[in-house]
Amino acid sequence: GHVQLPPPQNVTLLSKDFDMILTWVPGEGSPPNVTYTVRYESQERMDKWIKVPHCKNIHRTSCNLTCVFPNLFVKVQARVKAVSGRFQSPWIESQFKEYHLDVELAPPVLNVNVKENLIHVNASFPLATCVESLLWMYDLNLWKAGSTHKKQYEGNFRKDTVTINTTALRGNYCLSARSSFQSIDFKHSKFSQPVCVLLNHKG
Repeated sequence: GHVQLPPPQNVTLLSKDFDMILTWVPGEGSPPNVTYTVRYESQERMDKWIKVPHCKNIHRTSCNLTCVFPNLFVKVQARVKAVSGRFQSPWIESQFKEYHLDVELAPPVLNVNVKENLIHVNASFPLATCVESLLWMYDLNLWKAGSTHKKQYEGNFRKDTVTINTTALRGNYCLSARSSFQSIDFKHSKFSQPVCVLLNHKG
């Protein structure tokens, strides 16, 4: 008789850069033509495994589940099986995660616009549409290049523009921001790569 397929390994529900993604690696000795199918369940309805249409019979070893969950405030777990021809592996389950509590943030991308005596800064976030309505914020730092003293502009809402008066500033100034989000406590991303601008340069 035929042995069943080796199951996927390292099945992990991973929060990465605002998304919730299931990842796995092929089981040892998997045939080259193997495909994978993913389902999930939420703690609202245990033992009801729900199909994920865009992750049925896929060749890749990940599935983005961010906008699949109807409720971002409930713990979910996912599972995956390998399929090849008429053979399949057992389902392998991930741990439980909750988007709202477990989300990992990416730094925002800064858009810096220098006018005569003002800098206008806004931040864009790599967000999936279903999570845009959550209260994403960002903290902004401004400092003179080479200095360790940073002026902080904290708790700006995602779509807010921060306007900085530069009349008194002269020389090379840098800006950097991090995403922040309040669930039970504040979460923060790393700070973005600095964007530096030359201010009031009398050339």
